[in-house]
Amino acid sequence: MRSPSAQPKRSTAASIRRLLSEAYPERWSFAAAIAVTLGAMLAGLAMPLLMRRIIDGPVASGDLTTLLWLSGLFLLAGAIEAGMFYLRRRIIATPVTMLEKRLRLRLFAHLQRLHLGFHDRWPSGQLLSRMGGDLSTIRRWLAMCLVFFVANGTVVITGLAILFYLSPVFGLIELVAMLPMVVISWIFEQKYKTVARRAQDQEGDLTTTIEESVQGLRVLKAFGRGKDRLKIFSAQARALRQSELHKAKLLALLWPLTMLLPEIALAVVLVDGGLQVAAGTLTLGTLVAAITICTYLDWPTRSIGWLLAESNETASAVERYYEFMDTEPSIVEPKRPKRPARPVRGLLRFEDVQFQYPGSDIPLLRGFDLELKPGETVALVGATGSGKSTAIGLVNRLYDVTGGRITLDGVDIRDLGLAELRTLVSMAFEEAVLFSASVRENVAMGSDRPVTDEEIEQALAVAQALDFVRELPAGLDTQIGEQGLSLSGGQRQRLALARAVLAKPPVLVLDDPLSALDVHTEAEVEAALRRVMVDGTALIVAHRPSTVLLADRVALLADGRITVLGTHQELLHSSPEYHRLLSTMEDDVEAEVAVP
Repeated sequence: MRSPSAQPKRSTAASIRRLLSEAYPERWSFAAAIAVTLGAMLAGLAMPLLMRRIIDGPVASGDLTTLLWLSGLFLLAGAIEAGMFYLRRRIIATPVTMLEKRLRLRLFAHLQRLHLGFHDRWPSGQLLSRMGGDLSTIRRWLAMCLVFFVANGTVVITGLAILFYLSPVFGLIELVAMLPMVVISWIFEQKYKTVARRAQDQEGDLTTTIEESVQGLRVLKAFGRGKDRLKIFSAQARALRQSELHKAKLLALLWPLTMLLPEIALAVVLVDGGLQVAAGTLTLGTLVAAITICTYLDWPTRSIGWLLAESNETASAVERYYEFMDTEPSIVEPKRPKRPARPVRGLLRFEDVQFQYPGSDIPLLRGFDLELKPGETVALVGATGSGKSTAIGLVNRLYDVTGGRITLDGVDIRDLGLAELRTLVSMAFEEAVLFSASVRENVAMGSDRPVTDEEIEQALAVAQALDFVRELPAGLDTQIGEQGLSLSGGQRQRLALARAVLAKPPVLVLDDPLSALDVHTEAEVEAALRRVMVDGTALIVAHRPSTVLLADRVALLADGRITVLGTHQELLHSSPEYHRLLSTMEDDVEAEVAVP
């Protein structure tokens, strides 16, 4: 995980340019929004000139006819200004929300493609903060700051030009007051962006703590560790508070300077103009127009601080977004996917497979060789940490081998399309992951095609889950809640198993799928699985002797390779290592049964 205090890699301008390239499809909408905003502000700038005309004309001469139509023009300019500001919001709302939607969908899809090692390194809170808060920050900047950056800059230049036209001295005074803003803004940008990035990272860490505490509420209550998590949360909240206060202090320094300089310029213009009017070298209308323009330029000038703060925060959000998007998936689609012969037989081979986790110096698998014949069930056993779950995770490319290869019916699985491979190979994990959806939707995820309720019920029957599902309040339509925590561990595991067997895949991979079941239910599930696995190839990670009995052959994994292979009875008599491992499994089961 990147440290929250890490220095940003890109300048604000570079990050903003990258964001603008994303907004290219909506360029005409943004151009229209900028145009109407600029029109509104130019209409506002026209009002001081009309005021000058009114004061130096009909007010000075008493010509009421001229006063009426000039006042009408003044009112029209105000109406145009208000109407165009309204139109800006109508124009910009749809494109910015569409852009936000597109960026969010792209990020979500990209996260699905990234390898598991990436998700192991990044806490979920960091993912959520980028998916939510950062993209909302980007949307707000595009909707407001982008438009006003262009419009305010144009208005300031136009306003200065008008001031120089009215009186070169007035224009020079306003320009001199604005120049220090460049230096102040540069200093501000360097400091604010670093603090903004730190605060965004800290917010992601805080989100992670909240999510973990909510999901682990049962554990916290069971062990009475709520206060400990509160201390961690409080420390993170204090750190985030300090960063937010640091941002506020920087803004507190910037805002007075951006307010003071225009006020000083206005005061100087008022004094100099008053002296010129008194001396008869300047008309009263010109002085009023100049003061009104200086006042009108006050917000575009002072907004520099706000625009810079928002831009720096947005640049940090863009960096954080692309920090994920620039991560290349290590599991990639082949350029020319192959297709195994039809029908798929299910001949699965591990050929001198090597695997080493990124960042690790020690390979976990080294010279892993195993062949599963079509229709055969093989149990993979080994000591804790030997790499069993890793080995089966390679079959449908949750990770890729770092050496050797895995073939299905003679085709390297890396040459198969990912979607097709994961249709041919179905998995059930020891940790049953369910989603906030109905029972039907959770089980139906096991198939890439629409399935009937009859098919779902058949899969539930194999997993011995049909009876308890029928007893749920709404049967298949019952919403099982986040992570399925409203169900028991055994019920969750049986639903996950039903999901795996639903599509009747040629290859079934099970990672200790019965660990949460009681002995009676386990026996029933095993009997049903035997019938299901007759026509398919199955690789099962076994932690119980009863699960081993499901297999035609047993493979013992040790030191990163298969050391012995044979039937359960053969290994029981010929392999002391297997005999010791089986005794350990039996002791573990007896210990589970003995727990009241």
